[in-house]
Amino acid sequence: MKKKLFILTILVALLSVSCDDFLDVNTDPNNPTVVSPDLVLPVGQVYTAKVMQQDRGINHLGNMMMYNWSETYGFSWYGDEFRYNVTSVFYDQLFDDTYSSTLKQYQDLTDLGEDYGHYKGIAAIMKAFHFQLMVDFYGDIPYSEALLRGANPTPAYDDAATIYEDLLVQLEDAITMIKAADALSTSVEPGADDAMFGGNSTSWIQFANTLKIRILTRASDVWPAATIAAEVATINAEGSGFIGDNVAVQPGFVNEEGKQNWYWAELGWKVDGTVVLSNDATCATQWIIDYLNGLNDPRINFMYEEPATGHLGVDQGLNVGDEYGADFVSNIGPGHLKAADMEAVIFTLAEHHFNMAELAFKGFAVPGDAETHFNLGIQASFDYLGAGSSASYISQSTPNVNFANSPNKIEAIITQKWLATNGITAEQSWFDYSRTGYPAGLPVSNLASTPDRPVRLAYPASEITANTANVPAQPDVFNTKIFWAN
Repeated sequence: MKKKLFILTILVALLSVSCDDFLDVNTDPNNPTVVSPDLVLPVGQVYTAKVMQQDRGINHLGNMMMYNWSETYGFSWYGDEFRYNVTSVFYDQLFDDTYSSTLKQYQDLTDLGEDYGHYKGIAAIMKAFHFQLMVDFYGDIPYSEALLRGANPTPAYDDAATIYEDLLVQLEDAITMIKAADALSTSVEPGADDAMFGGNSTSWIQFANTLKIRILTRASDVWPAATIAAEVATINAEGSGFIGDNVAVQPGFVNEEGKQNWYWAELGWKVDGTVVLSNDATCATQWIIDYLNGLNDPRINFMYEEPATGHLGVDQGLNVGDEYGADFVSNIGPGHLKAADMEAVIFTLAEHHFNMAELAFKGFAVPGDAETHFNLGIQASFDYLGAGSSASYISQSTPNVNFANSPNKIEAIITQKWLATNGITAEQSWFDYSRTGYPAGLPVSNLASTPDRPVRLAYPASEITANTANVPAQPDVFNTKIFWAN
């Protein structure tokens, strides 16, 4: 309880003042003074949760791109998404908020002294988490010269593939820092201020290893097999293993104004119990409803709310009548919108198992075999949603549900990962689709002017204006793939 009250105090302060005012812990950004890590760490983690789960956040974008979510009759909220109008202002807050708010906090921790090795290691892990997302969205990004404050307000852009390679180095260094801090008697240890793992070193090292697996999986079709094998061997030799549950931020969300979980507050219900407009406006596509029903997938009632008249979706951009109003369609379900005080999940255990399944199937020596991880991934998805046992579901003979009966194992793995990240970390399935083309048969919006969906985001207007000399030319967002998809 003390942990929740402490971090909630930080959260309230964060939400009650402007980002610039609150987050300028240092009095002079060009000449940083000593920061208080127990204040900075939870702020960074709260920003991580926010950029992932807020309305028009990272998860939201993924659900739109992967044809999971659509628009209820009577609303005109998602025109840009349905038209694939990916310009310099399309979801540009993802770039801007990540650099100006989230990464800024973790960089403050990176600059601390030797006695703060735990904080520095945690910061390195979270920076790797966010930098990978930025590469996956944009390709080349500011990296080596980023986060230098006034010393370099116009950082160069680094090569995406080179960044990916360095992220593995940074994660390995983070593990080393945390272990060294564990052995240092003067080390300042996080505890209540760590809104993710409560200062548990082993959990942080396991998360670092898990992020390495995500990186290796994403690059597994373009990196030499020997490189991936060597990295897997390093992870195995380290010995701490991987996450055993969803990775989440819990700063003490409560059902009070300005203190709810962002997903709930912006896509669920207000403090007084009335629904927010974004909830009414957002529903399932009919395609995902039909897909889940076609697999006899019991998760449908947890992913999407079932109206009294039965599940009903609206395909993206389809012109419909009032029979597709908010009372009649399948809005975001109770497996995602659990409560105002629910934790903010930023990485699912299900995804990790599917990443392990893919690497195992490709012949890399990760612990466990592909089928075991495939089945564990499905069960982890059921667990997250509160859907009970997956045994009956998996026992079907249906391809892409039963691993043994799936002729294309990669398709089965990616398809189930798409279903598992549906509604929670859906950006991961967009990256996978660009990389693999699965799930097969995914439609494009009815308002799209192209038969292809975007494969990346455009560089934001803020960079075009403020970092003109360095920002690359705008890519073809439909055809210029991120390096791991080429």
